[in-house]
Amino acid sequence: MAYKAEYIWIDGAEPTQKLRSKTKIMADDEIPGIWGFDGSSTNQAAGESSDCVLNPVRVVPDPIRGGANKLVLCEVLLTNMKPHPTNKRAALVTTAKKYAKHEMWFGIEQEYTFFDGIKPLGWPDNGFPAPQFGYYCGVGADEIFGREIVEAHSDACMVAGLTIAGTNAEVMPAQWEFQIGPIGPVECSDEMWLARWLLYRIAEDFGVSATLNPKPIEGDWNGAGAHTNFSTKQMRASYAPIEQACRALGEKWELHVKNYGYGIERRLTGRHETAPWNRFSWGVSNRAASVRIPWQVAVAKKGYAEDRRPNANMDPYTVTRLITDTVCSYAEKGGK
Repeated sequence: MAYKAEYIWIDGAEPTQKLRSKTKIMADDEIPGIWGFDGSSTNQAAGESSDCVLNPVRVVPDPIRGGANKLVLCEVLLTNMKPHPTNKRAALVTTAKKYAKHEMWFGIEQEYTFFDGIKPLGWPDNGFPAPQFGYYCGVGADEIFGREIVEAHSDACMVAGLTIAGTNAEVMPAQWEFQIGPIGPVECSDEMWLARWLLYRIAEDFGVSATLNPKPIEGDWNGAGAHTNFSTKQMRASYAPIEQACRALGEKWELHVKNYGYGIERRLTGRHETAPWNRFSWGVSNRAASVRIPWQVAVAKKGYAEDRRPNANMDPYTVTRLITDTVCSYAEKGGK
């Protein structure tokens, strides 16, 4: 019996890339292979030479259609089979292989906001809800909006075999978070893009949109980030490499911030649990720092660190590549 394969890829939209997908009907014994698409409609090619190639990199069960149907995450190639300029995954694969001996792990906390039309889900048509306080990890229909979508999304991620670690309501009403990891940089990034696609697709069935806007509502409301937890095998064994990693990130703070998502200066203001975008800092249990060392890590004298700067709209391939390169290259130079 035939099945449906949903081919998913990342387009060339600027300044923030978007997800695209289309369906291919496959014979029951057919394995998803390369396929093409019109790159002139995704900002990835000119009309006179519009063909681009979809190369499958991860195939998982389709939790929406069920049965034998599949989700097929793809990287985009040129017709000469080389990575397309918009393909950020290829560079990450190279970096991950280069520093494989460090055994980098990542866990990404993806924040997002549900919108109903032009306003956050559950917000009044005019004015604002009560100020931030009771919404974070809250309960009750007067403070929590969209839980049924969140539950459907987390169930779908589990059925798809993704390494989803948890979910929670966030500080601003209609804002939520899910976590992927801890797993390797390529795996974590692949799964984050698949989890994002599932979030958008499931919210679609509820007539709601999920946005990764880093500052969806201006004023005294939290922005949306993608806090990125990371560790090397050395960090998981002792404390000194954790502090060394923080110093490494501090030396390249400008490069990272520039690549941590469009509109980052709107979110990293020094307020609402953020550090200023143009000032690097790190500390134990400090959510107002650029990089936080969790208190339990400081007690155990081993573990991981959390880069709190990435925006919700960041590209996980880029962020995990930069952190891997910065932390591991610094360690190999002996912290110099």
